[in-house]
Amino acid sequence: MSIAPKALLLKFPGTNCDAETALALQEVGFETQVLPSALLEPESLEGIQLVVFSGGFSYGDYVMSGRFAKLTAKEKLGDGLKKYVEKGGYALGICNGFQILTQMGLLPEGSLIHNTSGRFICRWAGLKKNAQSPYLSELPDEFELPVAHAEGRFVGMDDVAGDYVKNGQAALLYDADVNGSSHQIAGLQDETGRVFGLMPHPERFMIKQHHYDADWTGAEHGWGHYLFKSVRAAIG
Repeated sequence: MSIAPKALLLKFPGTNCDAETALALQEVGFETQVLPSALLEPESLEGIQLVVFSGGFSYGDYVMSGRFAKLTAKEKLGDGLKKYVEKGGYALGICNGFQILTQMGLLPEGSLIHNTSGRFICRWAGLKKNAQSPYLSELPDEFELPVAHAEGRFVGMDDVAGDYVKNGQAALLYDADVNGSSHQIAGLQDETGRVFGLMPHPERFMIKQHHYDADWTGAEHGWGHYLFKSVRAAIG
């Protein structure tokens, strides 16, 4: 029997999707731990295969989403998370977590700013894969997940977003304009593929009953299940 890989979910004040995300990871075979940021230290990453920054509103999003969480993580870990990734570790950021990973410089350069509508968006969004990714291998080329964000519009300088689409760092795209993101970018990965951030919430579509259509028969499980299953398979 293989040993379950360990996932560490970092909880900042205002993080509110950690319990659902931990359960989702457990369902595909991870051993999970939710760790409040106040207890975070460099040794916390030892023996961990996947670090997760869950969704929510870290520090209330009072000063640019993810900004204070980034500062806390830097204070607690220094360059520990970067070294963790360099040694082969995986890191996943969902919604607010995507914002945090971007702020920390672990994903391709750019910013996640207010939606063009100026409003909080809570809806389902069609998605399509744009590149191979260890987080997307078990998913079809097109699928859907719920989104819920106010600062989800990805932008970059000098059309760098277009380069990300071409080189595959923009591994996940919306199939339509959801929030004004450049080139409809919904998720990014680093050059290794082990760091991945996305605005949609896979933990909110783990079972068929989570779908808005009671008769949905697209797969045995919700599409979120297959995203978490993908990274579980990649870690081995």
